[in-house]
Amino acid sequence: MLVLLGDATAGFAQSIGLEDAQRLFYNGRYEAAADATLPMCHATPGDLAACELRTSSLLFQIKRLLGEAPDKQVAWNACATCDAIMAAFTADTARGQALARARLAANPLDEAGLFFLGKLDLNYVWLHLGTLGHKTGWGEYWEARKSLDKVLVQHPDNVRALVSRAWIDYIVGTKVPRGVRWLLGGGNKKRGLAAVRDAARKATDPDPWVRAETEFALWDMQVREKNFADALVTARELAVDFPDNQELRKFIATHETTARQE
Repeated sequence: MLVLLGDATAGFAQSIGLEDAQRLFYNGRYEAAADATLPMCHATPGDLAACELRTSSLLFQIKRLLGEAPDKQVAWNACATCDAIMAAFTADTARGQALARARLAANPLDEAGLFFLGKLDLNYVWLHLGTLGHKTGWGEYWEARKSLDKVLVQHPDNVRALVSRAWIDYIVGTKVPRGVRWLLGGGNKKRGLAAVRDAARKATDPDPWVRAETEFALWDMQVREKNFADALVTARELAVDFPDNQELRKFIATHETTARQE
């Protein structure tokens, strides 16, 4: 099934709101979340939050399809739907960026406009550099960094901005050769992980999706760092709220078995 809405899914997608789409996303139903957010992102005027969630959903679809393949280009060539998903991702990233930039043209200090522009740019960088290994997206990288830094100057405790900014440090610290990191303003994966841990402690926002985003970022980094004991604790906490997430369930089952065998 392609990510674009067809007759079978249009009614369903149009009948649910952003909160339902967020629940789909955090339960790992990325294709359904992408379908659900399409009409909200493409409305006039478009919903900036929906465009960001849609591009995140498309990004995670591609990550899932490519898996842990050592040669991403071979995996991409074997993927029947990746080209269509990438086309949707590119178009809706541009759509969201245009919406954010229009808000910032009217008010350069618009916190939501700054955050969503930075997050959309970060999704672009994470897909191309972090997932596909393409050395591209430097314009989006600098725009994301500057936009998120402006948010944090205005609102140092903006948890979503803290998490996104931490991912920038982590991406540069893990995906860019040490000798050229200074060209991107530096990067440090330990600093990124520490920032996400700190954000998780600050995530007292009543919005459950802010907490979910923070805790999933922490779990993702813990797994990448092979800190499986702490990752297991985080995964168990997440699974209480998102029991249908298959990646969480698989991770918990695998590492609980390993822990019993040690």
